[in-house]
Amino acid sequence: MDTLLDEYTDAQVAHILNERGASTGAGATFDPDSIRWVRFSARLKSLKERLLEAGMLTGKQVCAQLGMSRNTLRRWRAEGRIQARICNDNGECLYWLPEPATPPTTPTTPMNVPLVTSAAGGAV
Repeated sequence: MDTLLDEYTDAQVAHILNERGASTGAGATFDPDSIRWVRFSARLKSLKERLLEAGMLTGKQVCAQLGMSRNTLRRWRAEGRIQARICNDNGECLYWLPEPATPPTTPTTPMNVPLVTSAAGGAV
């Protein structure tokens, strides 16, 4: 179960365990509540806790860091400008900050070409 919690929400873990024919200690099928109970009793972290530890941010944190509204964050996500993933059964998402844009490089003058600093003559 610990390994499944690295990638899946409680409901998804319950579904996977039920498909594998596993059952609770009482012989019942798994549901999100039973997964939460196992996590609590075994002190296992939820998917959300694991993703936050890996550096993902909440929507509120992203908006604060980038100075944007929730609507802009939603639009960026829809446009693929920011990476997100669902982290729980309520549909809450966590985000990776977008990579900063690299500044354009300025063209460099080759070392063997002299720079022209003035022009001989003038306007006629």
